[in-house]
Amino acid sequence: MSITAQLGTHRMRPADLARLAVVGIRTRRLRAALSALGIAIGVAAIVAVLGLSASSQAGLLAEIDQLGTNLLTVANGQTLGGQTAELPVAAPGMLARIGPVTDVQFTGTVEGVNAFRSRLIPPINTNALSVQATSLGLPSTVSAPMAEGRFLNAATAREPVAVLGAAAASRMGIGRIYPGERIWIGASPSSGQWFYLAGVLEPALLAPEIDSAVLIGFPAADRYLGLDGHPSQIYLRATTDHVDAVHDLLAPTADPENPGQVAVSRPSDVLVARAAAKGALNSLFLGLGAVSLLVGAIGVGNVMLISVLERRSEIGLRRALGATKGNIRAQFLTEAMLLALLGGAVGMGLGAAATAVYARTHNWEVVIPPLAWAGGVASALAIGALAGLLPAVRAARLSPTQALWSM
Repeated sequence: MSITAQLGTHRMRPADLARLAVVGIRTRRLRAALSALGIAIGVAAIVAVLGLSASSQAGLLAEIDQLGTNLLTVANGQTLGGQTAELPVAAPGMLARIGPVTDVQFTGTVEGVNAFRSRLIPPINTNALSVQATSLGLPSTVSAPMAEGRFLNAATAREPVAVLGAAAASRMGIGRIYPGERIWIGASPSSGQWFYLAGVLEPALLAPEIDSAVLIGFPAADRYLGLDGHPSQIYLRATTDHVDAVHDLLAPTADPENPGQVAVSRPSDVLVARAAAKGALNSLFLGLGAVSLLVGAIGVGNVMLISVLERRSEIGLRRALGATKGNIRAQFLTEAMLLALLGGAVGMGLGAAATAVYARTHNWEVVIPPLAWAGGVASALAIGALAGLLPAVRAARLSPTQALWSM
């Protein structure tokens, strides 16, 4: 059956409507492409934002799982008067006696002491670095391997030898460790002690405070800098199945007399919460995508209105051959929805490609949530329906005599 014969029936099959919509778009290709571009940009923005957010969170969670979610930290909190509390010297040993705890390492802040690249640097230029005394197994516990050199051992922990965190080395301009290289540690460039450098750590994702620290042994801190031996931060690993139970025991075990002055945290939970908070910024980019969709909808509506004016003769001829108002309305509405759907398909492809390229460059798993796909299709169809509704109604209201008179 020919298209002309089918137009005379009161009901049109979906295939006929699609065929007519394709013909309407193909006869005005450039205009259709430009009007669909706005929808493509909007859908691409939505898919890319949701995809990049999901991919980055998946990458972060995978990295956290690799580093281990069983790391817990114990730090000195505050007293009732607002001063910094002090953990007992015996706190690490008491925490190590908890059954599910498998490893305990700790650091202690050396107050009133700074680290300088040389003695010629003004004392005000501290680069926000801290000097920390450390136990000897810290790198493996916090998953921060050595980038250069070696960590402290039983011998170097007693001597003026230091290891730099990743950020500390960067701020001091130290990229490699050379034999005999040293830094000045003291209250000022005029009073202190030269410390030889043994190594540089990789960034510690689960313990970022270590990145900006200059690490020395507890015996050396006591001998050269007067540290009293109290820890300020304790890092411990527990068996994965008992992490929550261990978490509840840490404060009363570390300081039985003042458990309220002990701060306990789980770094992996903090990172996950940070990723979720970062995802809140996606609403801004989703808003920009919605604006692009609105611009695209206006473009589609404008094209369809112009199409109605240009195709008055076609509308009149179809009405004279028996097409009803519903047929005309369905034709133009389908054409608008098809135009929007084409733009949405292109936008989803662009958004998925952008997500894949960015995720691969950061070694993330490419994750595009179903919401992005469903949202892209649904928003495109909704935009097409809304944008084509007024032109479709306007086309259906044209009487055959008025339309044919314009031929």
